[in-house]
Amino acid sequence: MRPQQVFHAYPQPEHRDLRLREQRHCIACGARCDTQPIAGGLRYRCPACGATQYRNPAPAVAVLIADGDRFILGRRTSSSLQHGLWCLPCGYVEYEEDHLSAAVREVREETSLEVRIDAIISVVTNYLQPQVHSLVTVLSASVIGGTLQAGDGLSEACWFPYTGEFPEMAFDADRHIIARYFETDLKGAPVDPTYARPRTEGVTHD
Repeated sequence: MRPQQVFHAYPQPEHRDLRLREQRHCIACGARCDTQPIAGGLRYRCPACGATQYRNPAPAVAVLIADGDRFILGRRTSSSLQHGLWCLPCGYVEYEEDHLSAAVREVREETSLEVRIDAIISVVTNYLQPQVHSLVTVLSASVIGGTLQAGDGLSEACWFPYTGEFPEMAFDADRHIIARYFETDLKGAPVDPTYARPRTEGVTHD
């Protein structure tokens, strides 16, 4: 199965929302910004100090937790995008985190499991809604502790056999990632083990 890195959940590019939705006052000095064509698009630029606001995709992680020929999916709650549908454990990277720490945290919060991150198996761009553009690092992981139960953002969390029928999936990217992982024996790129395990509270790494 060939790799795929870009997934559209709505027609592209004519329905893509490129309108400015950033803060209209300068985050550096507080002056009101003007709009100017910069770097291929309209940007807010401060006439007082020259600071420019760029609109960037949000970094996120998704985690494929496999055990033999089975894997974990979570069912999204009513307050989530694509509620009621199933997906890999996933979430956004917080400012103070690296992507591996974010993956361990998201799995813990959503499934109550502790995992070891094994490899980076893909990096994908998701256009989920006209205003939701995420750049997702997809990682494989193994369970090292905990008991599987649904947590933040999920109403259910279950093991599914790859040879069985998939539930209704929230994201096309997840279905493709799972299929490619099992059909190609995908190993992925190794990760730095310093960051691959859960961190002790209050301990940071340089």
